[in-house]
Amino acid sequence: MIAITQESPQSPDALALIAGSEQAMRAFYTPEDCHTLSPDELDKPHIAFYLARRDGAALGCVALVNNGDYGEVKRLFVVPDGRGLGLSKQLMDHLEAAARQMGLGRILLETGSELTAAVHLYKQRGYRERGPFACYKAGPASLFMEKPL
Repeated sequence: MIAITQESPQSPDALALIAGSEQAMRAFYTPEDCHTLSPDELDKPHIAFYLARRDGAALGCVALVNNGDYGEVKRLFVVPDGRGLGLSKQLMDHLEAAARQMGLGRILLETGSELTAAVHLYKQRGYRERGPFACYKAGPASLFMEKPL
């Protein structure tokens, strides 16, 4: 059974998942093209960090940044041993439900243009391409998406 709970991004399991996410991103992108948040940056009152566990083992994570009028997806990641279980979909379901409970009307995200599985997941879930938002800049490594809730 999969359990998704809000946890500290500073916990040992969270730190391991964040490190795995960072390693996976660095395989595709330069540091300048990675718009990730560190554990310290994720450990803020306006950010909810969720872990997916199966039989106690931490297999995936995602963060929801509450920016007031919209939420932003950060750090969606599933370890290789957890792939194929539908964890990314479950994490996104959880994140979107939490955003609705917070009264957020839409979810925005920046993802890597080379991350085809992630882009496919987001499109399946109703996210549509849009231009840059907040402090992001347009560039070939980034793809920006949005979904109304």
